[in-house]
Amino acid sequence: MTLPADPAQLIVLFFGAMIAGAINALAGGGTVISYPAMLFAGLSPIMANATNTAALVPGSLGSVVAYRGNLGRDRRTLLLLLAPTVAGALTGAAVVSSSSEEAFRRLVPFLVLAATLLFAFREPIAARLRRGPTGPEGALGWRGLLQGGLVQFFIALYGGYFGAGIGILMLTSLSLLGFRDIHRMNALKAALAAAINGTALVFFALAGKVVWPLAVLGMLGATLGGYGLARLARRIPPRAIRAFVVVFGLIASVYLFARAQGWL
Repeated sequence: MTLPADPAQLIVLFFGAMIAGAINALAGGGTVISYPAMLFAGLSPIMANATNTAALVPGSLGSVVAYRGNLGRDRRTLLLLLAPTVAGALTGAAVVSSSSEEAFRRLVPFLVLAATLLFAFREPIAARLRRGPTGPEGALGWRGLLQGGLVQFFIALYGGYFGAGIGILMLTSLSLLGFRDIHRMNALKAALAAAINGTALVFFALAGKVVWPLAVLGMLGATLGGYGLARLARRIPPRAIRAFVVVFGLIASVYLFARAQGWL
């Protein structure tokens, strides 16, 4: 495709990715910001989705590095969940790549809205997780792992298809498997999210769905936001950051719905 000629589009994409990187580093939910920025740059919905995945992969890998010390006790669980994770992500990426642009365009407003609502209610969900099942931490039998693998497959399928909100979905799934230590849960979540995004990216790249110049620009913005802007954002009250993401997500959902209906 032809790259945007309007510098304003590139600026919006860069700063959208930068803000998304900072939000992902602090709380998650950055796709609600970066995906509309990709659309503003003139990408079609499916190519915007694939290019956005590429832009945010470095942040996923960075999270794995940050939590690598918490993965030691759960390597068995991680290895057993990787197979359904990769299979689900490949399935989701294949489905979205073969979808029509019009069908995906009509579905996207609801995906963004769902991700926004997941982000909005993450605190009540997290509180419920802390009151989760009792028993030995992460002491999973084969039946539990099989059930967890099935759930993880469908989470990964959604992640390969669109991806926003997979973090809170995986935390919920892990809590149902008996995990309560948020650091161990976050470590597993980070590793599995990197597997989902990395698998989807490989598929999108081979299918020619990634606009690499814009993906690289997004990577630079997201990296700067995740490792630089996040330090400044820590001075902002968390409630204000959550409110910004939720309000932006709701506005973006309405705007994308209006565009899909041809009203704009």
